[in-house]
Amino acid sequence: MTDLNTFLVTHRWPPRNPEAIQLYSLATPNGVKVSIALEETGLPYDAHLVSFETNDQMTPEFLSLNPNNKIPAILDPNGPGGKPMPLFESGAILLYLAEKTGQLMPKDPAERWQAVQWLMFQMGGVGPMFGQVGYFHKYAGKDIEDPRPRERYYNESRRLLSVLEKRMAGREWIVEGYSVADIAICPWLHNLKEHYKAGDQVGWNDLRHVPAWLDRFLARPAVQRGLNIPSSS
Repeated sequence: MTDLNTFLVTHRWPPRNPEAIQLYSLATPNGVKVSIALEETGLPYDAHLVSFETNDQMTPEFLSLNPNNKIPAILDPNGPGGKPMPLFESGAILLYLAEKTGQLMPKDPAERWQAVQWLMFQMGGVGPMFGQVGYFHKYAGKDIEDPRPRERYYNESRRLLSVLEKRMAGREWIVEGYSVADIAICPWLHNLKEHYKAGDQVGWNDLRHVPAWLDRFLARPAVQRGLNIPSSS
């Protein structure tokens, strides 16, 4: 049996199954990317709630796994060479899980790089910009009187959605076959519309292909399971 006791994070969140991937997360758009990917691949995993309400992400135990104090992060007891593999950054984790299982990435090399391209599009654009919409539309930033920051992020999110709308015309998934790129982007679309309630501000009702894509994504049983992992209880 793999000994994970040398990893400080396991002292705060003890593994229930030491042979399973240990997931440290929260049900945010970035967090559920990994739980959805784990559900899709069928890999066994233990989900541990990292609560922002109690600043779990700032504890020495969590910082020993991710010094950047962000979720999600994983600890795979059966990493490369049979050694434990700690990893943070949701995009990196998605690529790692895809490589580990041979799933969620196109087999064709050119299509594979297309998937990586759209994954990076989410990491560098969709996530940061939609997150700012959330801050200025729903959270503390909504009380800022100056409308310019808010309008900047509405406009940039609208532009990013227009890029996705063009890409998804005539497509079921963003590349050939369901992939990590869909898993990266769609939780942010869902959050923008359902949690931030910013659909009107970013022109959601003017879109046709993106909402249909999101509906296909949300209809997947593994997605429905992964969206609420880890639970807040």
